[in-house]
Amino acid sequence: MGKVVFVGAGSMAEAIIAGIVHQRVMPATDVFVMNKSDEERLIHLQQTYGVSIVRPDRRELAQAELVILATKPKDVQQAMQDISHLLQDNTAVLSVIAGVSISTIEKGVGSRAIARSMPNTSATIGLSATGIAYNSSVSLDMKQRITNLLSAIGIVEEVEEDALHLVTALSGSGPAYVYYMAEALEEAALAKGLSKEIARELIIQTLLGAATMLKETQNEPCELRRNVTSPGGTTEAGVNTLAAQRFKESIAACIDSAENRSRELGALTDTISIEVKH
Repeated sequence: MGKVVFVGAGSMAEAIIAGIVHQRVMPATDVFVMNKSDEERLIHLQQTYGVSIVRPDRRELAQAELVILATKPKDVQQAMQDISHLLQDNTAVLSVIAGVSISTIEKGVGSRAIARSMPNTSATIGLSATGIAYNSSVSLDMKQRITNLLSAIGIVEEVEEDALHLVTALSGSGPAYVYYMAEALEEAALAKGLSKEIARELIIQTLLGAATMLKETQNEPCELRRNVTSPGGTTEAGVNTLAAQRFKESIAACIDSAENRSRELGALTDTISIEVKH
């Protein structure tokens, strides 16, 4: 990968930069950062990771092989207006902004190779589950380069763009569901008299162990569940209560709600884009 410029310097940009640098995907000297106005933030990234700050004339944008849009959704239209005239025709654009469609990005930065991705917050520890979609202008070589870059923060799965709404609901928002479950387990344990410290450690290890079993054994979740569930035992009693409380139906409704909201936000962003363009 040649020079990469991050437009936006928030937590997701930092997570990707940290992955690039720590995994030595590319030299830190080829990574550049810019944002709207927070100079202190840019200096932090420069001092922490050895990346460079885009100069006032923004000449680095004209030299970039890849520009990564990492602003807040409300700022992306202005950001694209600010940079579009500086990009070369062969510069690819990768968005890590939720709800901003490829067509919106094409309107903002012109016809070029564009990828749209949905990482999650576990990117900060290199364990993101990232979904990605490409327009037809992205070559196989550029796909591989972008995949290699995002692999520095976790796994990457290519999907059709429309499926990114479901990916957002499943893995993009997924960590929050797991934390909510951990919160509920901890509250139940505390109510029964267990100390917070002990409850927290037991819950963390239980979640870690279960996730590792799923990954390493490659067994179906239902099979692993049955292996733990003895007839007439404590696990069966607990699982039966979850079933009676319509646990699976609640999870399905959760995914539906998040996916629908992703579609609503995407449609809103597209509407804003049309209003800005006209």
